[in-house]
Amino acid sequence: MFSFCSSKTQAGEPSEYVLQSQPGQENGLDRQETMHTHGVRTQADGSVPAEKALQKLEQGNSRYVEGKPQQRSFDADAREALAQHGQNPFATIVGCADSRCPLEILFDAQPGDIFVLRNAGNTCTHAEGSMVGSVEYSVCHLHTNLILVLGHTCCGAIAGATATALSKTDKSQNDAQPSSTLDKLLAGLGPVALQAASELPAGSTVEEVAAHAVKVNVFHTIEKLLTYSKPLREKVRQGEVVVQGAIYDIVSGKVEFLGHCPRQALVLDMDAALVVRAPPVEDSTKEGKPVQGKGS
Repeated sequence: MFSFCSSKTQAGEPSEYVLQSQPGQENGLDRQETMHTHGVRTQADGSVPAEKALQKLEQGNSRYVEGKPQQRSFDADAREALAQHGQNPFATIVGCADSRCPLEILFDAQPGDIFVLRNAGNTCTHAEGSMVGSVEYSVCHLHTNLILVLGHTCCGAIAGATATALSKTDKSQNDAQPSSTLDKLLAGLGPVALQAASELPAGSTVEEVAAHAVKVNVFHTIEKLLTYSKPLREKVRQGEVVVQGAIYDIVSGKVEFLGHCPRQALVLDMDAALVVRAPPVEDSTKEGKPVQGKGS
């Protein structure tokens, strides 16, 4: 799979789709002109530089906010092209699983355009291998040059983590062990909430802290991705990949692009990676002895 996905050419980035209506056509969907080799982005097309990829996301979001998405069809031929010639997304987006944040729609993208990773809180607090590994796959094998970590306003995961973190005022609460995977998720976001509270004036409400924590969490996720992934750090150091943050406003529809993580230079100096659990060491005293168990 990897060899197939890393075999695309490095030609220049083609221009955007252009739809032209013929006389008597009402929506222009009967004729589609594109510079992509197979009509949609595939591995036959070139990689997109990070600056151009960011521009495409900004322009796509502007069209979404204005209610003027590009008129284009995605039909059986497009699906066949992607299946036969492979995907070639121009950006990787780490977003929240919130159903109010449909990433392809809010960036006016279509299948094949963006590589999407989502979980509650767009987070990577516990070195989640699936998130880190998927990001590495996108940059190392699909050759995307832009990673965007996208938070959003009114995030339930951040609100819950903030309420939980700020309510822990005594030692007994702090020592309590998470009783579910959700509790572990919220606990992992606790430091984000506490940092957000420390950056606001004393007496700020839980809602105000949670709103600021959305931004803090975006940069926190970027730091974790860079900390846990040596291949990603190397590509960012070498200028091959750009990692930036953004926040989506679920009311206005507008995405605020935040730029680089303020602590990126510091994180890039680290020499950390996901810790691989060592295999169990055999007890030499048991060598040659049969394993006791059922049927022994």
